Amino acid sequence: METKFSPDLTTTLGPISLKNPVVLASGTCGYGIELSDLVELKALGAIVVKGISLEPRPGNPPPRIIETPCGLLNAIGLENIGIDAFIEKKLPWLREQGITTIVNILGNSIDDYKRLSAILDKADGVAAIEVNISCPNVKEGGVSFGKTPEGTHAVTKAVRDETGLPLIVKLSPNVGDITVIAKAAQDAGADAVSLVNTFLAMAIDIEKKRPVLGNTFGGLSGPAIKPIALRMVWEVSRAVQIPVIGIGGITQWQDAIEFLMAGASAIQIGTGTLISPDCGKKVVDGIRDFLRQKGYKRVEELRI
Repeated sequence: METKFSPDLTTTLGPISLKNPVVLASGTCGYGIELSDLVELKALGAIVVKGISLEPRPGNPPPRIIETPCGLLNAIGLENIGIDAFIEKKLPWLREQGITTIVNILGNSIDDYKRLSAILDKADGVAAIEVNISCPNVKEGGVSFGKTPEGTHAVTKAVRDETGLPLIVKLSPNVGDITVIAKAAQDAGADAVSLVNTFLAMAIDIEKKRPVLGNTFGGLSGPAIKPIALRMVWEVSRAVQIPVIGIGGITQWQDAIEFLMAGASAIQIGTGTLISPDCGKKVVDGIRDFLRQKGYKRVEELRI
């Protein structure tokens, strides 16, 4: 009787071990509970919850999200409930469900990041921290740190000094040489880097003769950015010794395979989840089937 070959989908991000390399990106799965009726979250490697700041944030004025011919343009502005409400109202549910939870943090100053890290270090149920220094939809704060290696190093080191939790730094594509930024994060103690966040972009309403988004500028995501994101993951994975998480226009399993071949140890799905909530599970199944079909025993064998 023929036995179906069962490849090993586990992957590691420094000290974190994931059951498979598929992660839902911050800002696209809320705090998990919002998708729980539509998605089997425990079937995924992990989820990254919506970015959390010290205090609640209302976000940018509407309109905040529009479709483009090949992706989404958003300017949510990091709306969130704040760290205290997250720990009190959201984290217990995530912990009870057994969902591997990565918490994305953001701030206006290095001290904000330090305080958030210290709080999360004592919280039960946090698998890792993802430091957001790359969101293009706010006028101040973390994005300015992510534009330079000095700023990236300073924030990363400040967080590293406050917590023993695994530390991921999320990088912006809106820089000159992203490998320099990635090396700065590595040198400051990051366990992994995730890339890329969205590309700064805009749209104009020609009838009303004004920008469409209430914030004027937003972040472009989806299939339009995949080839550029893939190139950056290729470059960074060869420039650093820590794991890379690939992000950018992954909507089907074939996209994920490309990022894993480019050098990513895991991938995050963002816009794909908004298009099809069960996209992540389909990508997990597609990766498994591809490995089985090609005779690969482990995910890392995909790397070129």
